[in-house]
Amino acid sequence: MINAISKSKIGEDVCLQLSLPNHKYFYLCDCGQASDLTIADVKNLNGLFMSHTHIDHFYNFDMLLRHQLPVTRQIVICGPKGIAKNVQAKLLAYNWDILLTEEQAANALSYQIREITEKGIFLYELHTPKWKLERKRKLKEEYLYENEVFKVKYAILNHNTPSIAYSFIEHSKISMKENCPLKAGEWIKLLKKAFQEKNNQQIINIGNESFEAKDLFQYLEEKQGFQVSFVMDHLACEENHQKIIQLCKNTDELYIEAYYLSEEIDLAIKNHHSTAFISGKIAKEAGAKKAFPIHFSRRHQSPENLKILLQEFEKGFSV
Repeated sequence: MINAISKSKIGEDVCLQLSLPNHKYFYLCDCGQASDLTIADVKNLNGLFMSHTHIDHFYNFDMLLRHQLPVTRQIVICGPKGIAKNVQAKLLAYNWDILLTEEQAANALSYQIREITEKGIFLYELHTPKWKLERKRKLKEEYLYENEVFKVKYAILNHNTPSIAYSFIEHSKISMKENCPLKAGEWIKLLKKAFQEKNNQQIINIGNESFEAKDLFQYLEEKQGFQVSFVMDHLACEENHQKIIQLCKNTDELYIEAYYLSEEIDLAIKNHHSTAFISGKIAKEAGAKKAFPIHFSRRHQSPENLKILLQEFEKGFSV
């Protein structure tokens, strides 16, 4: 299960942390002001997924950098067109006159940037101490990001600037059915691998007998992994809504902006945002099992106004 927790308090910005059982790393969605984000969180950060780089979503990058300096691995950063130069500009703002040996530089903190555009996803790298931006290749993999525990899909939304929505999908769990008449053994691991790779003709040896994998698939059951979706700033319009619904279809948890009240719809459209009611309604249409509004206008940070926003969101989600 993917565990999501907001590291931003009411009145701060946006920073959602994702973690998984038996996986030592954390992942962040946006890095706005977040007083609950600890140094330990940052040191164990393995990936940052930016919706866009307006200041309330990118403000805290310097804090991440400060506490990642001792890290000797590559951190992945995903974001919209321009994110590579945005990150490089942050890095070049500092004086890096500490000399490193060639060996030290090779093992020091580095960043892999995955820049999401309408033409595809482009990979860049940044290495200390010069932080020269190196364009590597165009991503050809099926997913924006994938590791041993989850994969990530995305959609490009319109916020008068590209704003990336993300969906994190835990890998499905494959297990043997209890009624399997065959004796357990190492063959189960091979069978699961064949199932994942859709290798129907894989030969599976059990004792003195041999089977094609497809004849044993009947003894497997697949449980879909947990899904968490993150949808921040976007214009309330049909094109964005259809993208959100498709990306977040039947998601277990959806974290979404709820910036304005319904009576402020003109202001929402002017500033390329959504309202609490509309966001709740779209979450419902996407089939989200649970939906959480987590990004509000500063004009609505008081307990009284927040209560109204949440009521409007719940009303939309229950339509």
